[in-house]
Amino acid sequence: MSLLKQIFIFYLDSSIHVALSVFALSWITLLEFQIPYDGTVLYFIFFASISGYNFVKYFGLARFHHRSLTSWLKLIQLFSFLCFILMCYYALQLEFKTLIIILIFGVITFLYAIPFLPKKVIYDKHKNLRNISGLKVYIIALVWAGVTVVLPLLNNNIHINADVIITAIQRFVFVTVLMFPFEIRDLNYDSLKLATIPQQIGVKKTKITGVLLLMVFFFLEFFKNELNNYGALVLLIITLITLLFLIFASRKQRPYYSSFWVEAIPIYWLLGLLLFF
Repeated sequence: MSLLKQIFIFYLDSSIHVALSVFALSWITLLEFQIPYDGTVLYFIFFASISGYNFVKYFGLARFHHRSLTSWLKLIQLFSFLCFILMCYYALQLEFKTLIIILIFGVITFLYAIPFLPKKVIYDKHKNLRNISGLKVYIIALVWAGVTVVLPLLNNNIHINADVIITAIQRFVFVTVLMFPFEIRDLNYDSLKLATIPQQIGVKKTKITGVLLLMVFFFLEFFKNELNNYGALVLLIITLITLLFLIFASRKQRPYYSSFWVEAIPIYWLLGLLLFF
């Protein structure tokens, strides 16, 4: 394996890519509400995303196979620990009210990975929120919406008004649709008891649902009190890009179709806005 490919795989496996997407959505929020760049909250969100995602992905492996972890996973574990330290550093610089909200989302992330539910509530021995039938996509969308909309605004003393609520709903809908290509891809691997959206209604109806949700996502922009024409144009472009990725999603996807290209859509969005702001 070439060095560049190893770096790329580490970039994906260590959750740097997904963390950049969360970082991008958070910065987009600041731009939309005309708030100056807030490095403290953005860097906190970036390092917290790496820590949180790697905790969720590798908790089981580290717990049950810690003695036989490969050097690759040990490297990710070390990297995650360093990111956790940096997360704590930036957390100490945040507003107290922001920390309260962070605590709430931190608990949700913890319960998403840690077994705590009675076995009769879910389908298998894992007993965590991640494995409750049909709930996974909504938990992820809720956390992303809260972290990328509420945290940056709260830390900058922006009051919750109609525009904030609409933005949070848009973000929830957008992330939900971003999850569809992943769920379509994972149809070959997910247990039927997970009851993902494609499992419940099929691939075709999932795509139709995604199209309708993207229409909601875009047209909600025109219900805001303050509408930026350039921002709306970029939003339209991102909506169309997301639509295309959704339409061409299949059970047999090319490598990195979802894990790199789809997950990078928030980054495209940020770059588009930075060209205008």
